[in-house]
Amino acid sequence: MPRLLHLSDLHFGKVLPELVEPLIAAAHALAPEIVVISGDLTQRARDHQFAEARAFIDRLPGAVLCVPGNHDVPLDRPLSRWFRPWRGWRAHVSDELEPSWRGDGFHVVGVNTVDRFEWQRGRIDAAQLARVRAAFALADDAPPALRVVAAHHPFERLRGDGKSLMRGAREGAEALAGGVDLVLTGHLHRWHVGPLAPGRDGGAGALRPGAVQAHAGTGLSSRLRGQENDFNLVETEGDRVTITRHLAAEGALEFVPAESLRYRRGPAGMTRED
Repeated sequence: MPRLLHLSDLHFGKVLPELVEPLIAAAHALAPEIVVISGDLTQRARDHQFAEARAFIDRLPGAVLCVPGNHDVPLDRPLSRWFRPWRGWRAHVSDELEPSWRGDGFHVVGVNTVDRFEWQRGRIDAAQLARVRAAFALADDAPPALRVVAAHHPFERLRGDGKSLMRGAREGAEALAGGVDLVLTGHLHRWHVGPLAPGRDGGAGALRPGAVQAHAGTGLSSRLRGQENDFNLVETEGDRVTITRHLAAEGALEFVPAESLRYRRGPAGMTRED
């Protein structure tokens, strides 16, 4: 069955070095068609941190799609952040800030939610949303691929996260809910999967049936927020979609499957089965 591996918030420059090899080993064992990294490849957007991230990416299996996070522009060098925010990214990661990929089982569209002027909060605008919707509307996959959006900043708040919701999150979720199956995000260093539900604490409900939002925590960072290092594995088989969290318990040197959520994909979108 087609597989997508979702990593986030690697933070090279502040990683747990003992987890780098286990994460690469887990990725190869799972053999995904594509690895999606939803931002914060670096801690402070330094060249040596981008170089470490690039070396890691080059060792991953399958295709790799990356979108930037707020840590991938220089926080402590405001002139560089304002006028040359993407120098390091383009030199080491990709010329693209909003890449896309279509392959077996998945159609992934990346969105750059970084705001160079309001460093942590992030934003998404109408032009970006229109581009995403148009990309999926023009797709002619047969059978239809799972429609996936990759962004760094989430479209909802999790209870107790203490961070401001990105600008445009409510409008973004409203625009995407009917035309997207799965939204992959990071930023919070906390794992959560639930309905695409902007502005709610904990994602207890959804604007309408359909899209699911999956947060990955941090794959490698030592900056944990009450949860283990982890990543998501997304598998599709016919109309069924399974999202499994893989985590490295404290002190462990391997990533192992933890909880799984199962969905059925239908005309109205994704419906939880368990």
